Amino acid sequence: MRFTLSDGPWRRHYPFASQYAALGAGRMHYVSAGPNESRETLLCVHGNPTWSFHWRYLMQDWGRERRVIAIDHLGCGGSDRTDEPRTLADRIGDLCEFITSLDLTNITLVAQDWGGAIGLGALQKLRERFTRIVLFNTGAFPPPSIPLRIDVCRTPLLGRLALQGGNLFSRAALRMTMTRQRGLPADIAAGYLAPYNSWVNRRAVYDFVADIPRGPSHPTWQTLADIEAGLPALANMRQLLVWGMRDWCFNPACLDRFLSHWPTAEAHRIADAGHWVVEDAPDDCRTIVTKFLNR
Repeated sequence: MRFTLSDGPWRRHYPFASQYAALGAGRMHYVSAGPNESRETLLCVHGNPTWSFHWRYLMQDWGRERRVIAIDHLGCGGSDRTDEPRTLADRIGDLCEFITSLDLTNITLVAQDWGGAIGLGALQKLRERFTRIVLFNTGAFPPPSIPLRIDVCRTPLLGRLALQGGNLFSRAALRMTMTRQRGLPADIAAGYLAPYNSWVNRRAVYDFVADIPRGPSHPTWQTLADIEAGLPALANMRQLLVWGMRDWCFNPACLDRFLSHWPTAEAHRIADAGHWVVEDAPDDCRTIVTKFLNR
């Protein structure tokens, strides 16, 4: 189903022209900044319940010298809505198709939340197209546990009614993902919520939550296990890990798990920031990542 982003005051924070890539499962919406002829591309991959709006400040900063692309997963942001739920494996396939359709090379993966597993899954399939990795509060391994406040959203019927009907997950994220900030300005909050304005348009938010595996019987468990098994082979790449240490979801133990595979990775711990670290501590993130890129 085709989807068009609405207008509103949030648009002034997101000054990018909509672009689309035709994939087998639908049109993927993306935005870009910086010169197309740049020798490198920063590919920003969001999680749930966000979209490319999450990267707006960093895109404007990095786009002065580099090409920066931020995608919206199918069902999210300005991308087409799909009739069937998409699994982690599906989304990895979508991202691979996007990368090859635009013939992107010399890519620095920039990812957060579910974007980490999706981005790293695509990187492992298209290794020759990637050069560096930048991760913010994410995971790429079977979850040792599921936080209660997320697990309750998976309750049959009630979970779907709360997430798709009441938009509870997206609205809660506006407050629960940050610790420095106690809520967002109204126009920024409206930007996060803009694509998720109806039952149909919130389906992907619920599907992401439903795709979190509780155990090995869930197919996404094996997908995550395969991604983790491939992490040591990426140890020769340059990696930057930027962590909000007060994240209750992808907590510091997740950072340690990455470091167990990539012991030479550059890690920055932001003690008082939460899950949406690029929203909670944008200046810190901008400075840390820019120094990494310039080196």
